[in-house]
Amino acid sequence: MTQVDFSKLSPKQVWQHFETLCTIPRPSKHEQQLRQHLKDWAEQRSLDTYIDEIGNLIIRKAATAGKEQVTGVILQGHLDMVTQANRGTQHDFFKDPIRPVLKDGWLIAENTTLGADNGIGVALALAILESSDIAHGPIEVLLTIDEEAGMSGARLLESGVLKGQWLFNIDTEEWGELYLGCAGSIDLEVQQPLEYVTAPTDMIYVDLLVSGLKGGHSGVDIQLGRGNANVILANFLNDYFAQSNARLVEFVGGTARNAIPREAVATIAIQAERLADLKKVLLVTQVEWQKKLQGIDDQIQITVQQNTNQIDEVIALPHQQAWLQALATCPYGIAEWSAALADVVETSNNIGVVKLTKDEAKTLIMVRSMVNQEAVAFAQKIQQHFASFEIQSELTPLVSGWTPNPDSAALKCLQQAYQSAFKIEPNLKVIHAGLECGIIAEHYPNLQMVSFGPDIQGAHAPGERVKVDTVEKCWKLLVTALESVK
Repeated sequence: MTQVDFSKLSPKQVWQHFETLCTIPRPSKHEQQLRQHLKDWAEQRSLDTYIDEIGNLIIRKAATAGKEQVTGVILQGHLDMVTQANRGTQHDFFKDPIRPVLKDGWLIAENTTLGADNGIGVALALAILESSDIAHGPIEVLLTIDEEAGMSGARLLESGVLKGQWLFNIDTEEWGELYLGCAGSIDLEVQQPLEYVTAPTDMIYVDLLVSGLKGGHSGVDIQLGRGNANVILANFLNDYFAQSNARLVEFVGGTARNAIPREAVATIAIQAERLADLKKVLLVTQVEWQKKLQGIDDQIQITVQQNTNQIDEVIALPHQQAWLQALATCPYGIAEWSAALADVVETSNNIGVVKLTKDEAKTLIMVRSMVNQEAVAFAQKIQQHFASFEIQSELTPLVSGWTPNPDSAALKCLQQAYQSAFKIEPNLKVIHAGLECGIIAEHYPNLQMVSFGPDIQGAHAPGERVKVDTVEKCWKLLVTALESVK
């Protein structure tokens, strides 16, 4: 494993842009610095730029000579990235650069997310804008904000601004696939203030930690059956507290609604003489989960350590019981497989964030479905579940799914480009994740859209990686397609 020298990666023009993206902070809702950098970069090259009211950046490049009447193509990606780091890793995503390494043909961020989702797509589009040797029609590059934390950039995209007839979304993560559709989603924001009472004087305080899980993308990885730290810890606490007089001080797990949580920690109060028994129970529970997740996520660890902080209050018993029972019995994971599409998850949910503290009590749950009505219905079912424990929640606006159009000219163009460049037929697929295409279609209903991308593994989790040679293949596909547009 070696520190990466981007200048030695191919295609150089793509990787030099990705190297820049690694140095500029871009957490969701904080894309301003990168957006301004790219606006300045484009204007220095005499490219037209426009920032809409929500903050999306549009960059336009005129057609090359003789291609003025060719169908206009929009290259689309998002500026933001998921920001996750391994426990114990000191990394400030608001100022520290991403530091990737090379290993066996993969570019990897070992202890943080890499931002290949969607930095590679952005870099590919920028390289097209900068090129001087590619024949193409009118090009627009649409770089949205906030894709990973609510898709407000796509939801509030201005109508009537984009002129292209086709859109290539460069934000999927399997080379060899062309995506024609995606799931819609809706978020459930569960919030209910906690009551705290004076802490017992005859107890000690310990932290219970669930760690060692792989995490991952809550859409494309949900079918893998990986462990969810919030679900595991909530189940343990609910069972253990039902058999003891232990009390809950706080429970914090996960960092993003669209990432399967890898870690969760709870501070609890127990009688000192019960600590040895608690350690035994935790060991048994850990072994049970390792067996349950064998071959999938069996590096799970459930540990306990003493908490030496000054603690004066614990959560009031009714609130403790209501929250733990609600979390432990909440539906989670795959709710329904598609009857129409083989091996495709139709409906699922992810309990992404739990925060039960003095400052706030909330849970963020993301529901996805290939059918918009099913997303709403499942989210409402979960909302009713929490309401039965007198815990309030709100639903965010539905993010529409993307309905496949297998007869589009844009798709046929990319299929032919695959054949021309690689002598293979790409697989046509839909994805159980939230691409922006469905939302963009609400603003531009006549757009023909296709999505593709390189091989990316572990998106939304530390250790995220992108296969270097598939980036070069994406570049070749994109260039071949643009040059062939009629």
